[in-house]
Amino acid sequence: MTDNRFTMLQLYYHPSPNPLKIALFLEEAGLPYALMPIDTRKGEQHSAAFKAINPNAKTPALVDGDATVFDSTAILLYLAQKTGQFLPADTPAMRAQMLSWMMFVATGIGPYCGQAVHFKFFAPDPKEYAVNRYTFEAERHWKLIDDHLAGKQWMVGDSYGIVDMAVWGWARMIPRFLGPEGFATLPNVKRHLDAINARPAAQRAEALKDRFTFKQEVDEDARKALFPQNARLAAR
Repeated sequence: MTDNRFTMLQLYYHPSPNPLKIALFLEEAGLPYALMPIDTRKGEQHSAAFKAINPNAKTPALVDGDATVFDSTAILLYLAQKTGQFLPADTPAMRAQMLSWMMFVATGIGPYCGQAVHFKFFAPDPKEYAVNRYTFEAERHWKLIDDHLAGKQWMVGDSYGIVDMAVWGWARMIPRFLGPEGFATLPNVKRHLDAINARPAAQRAEALKDRFTFKQEVDEDARKALFPQNARLAAR
């Protein structure tokens, strides 16, 4: 069933944690959308056309008629408020919890996990200090979520919502930034992840990557696109 308040949404997408949160919402809500692939390893995020949509040159971004939204947290809040779906009870206490955990994912989970991956796999040596810092903070943030989920099914209140979607986007990648034993000390996060993975909408969102061929190798051109800051080092 589709929501007639929406035109055909355009989701600017790469198969990475933040765009997948939005794909999950759209699939759960049954909203019509067109997938607009942005191959970040080819540098398509730096095109003038895409930067007119998201000046920060990152995915995801969403176009809804004359409304343009970028940043995954902003998009989830926009969609939830517009549809009235996947929000907690409309009380100050529940809304406060929802906003707090949404921002916790946006300002803690995402940045620390992203930097942990960067320094573990892409940064030049020496990098021991940076790897230690960012993996420590990633582990600390995930442990807070694991503690929060103890004895409860969902992040906020008794129902599945946008905070769960935000957590899911990154939880899928825990072995990547915390190692193959990353879930060993996060049993509640793993249980939460498995519950969402079992949902048909999550399976459809995961399958979106198979519609397109995205560049896989991180060669010199990809490094220039993903890490433009390195040009300053080369110029010294």
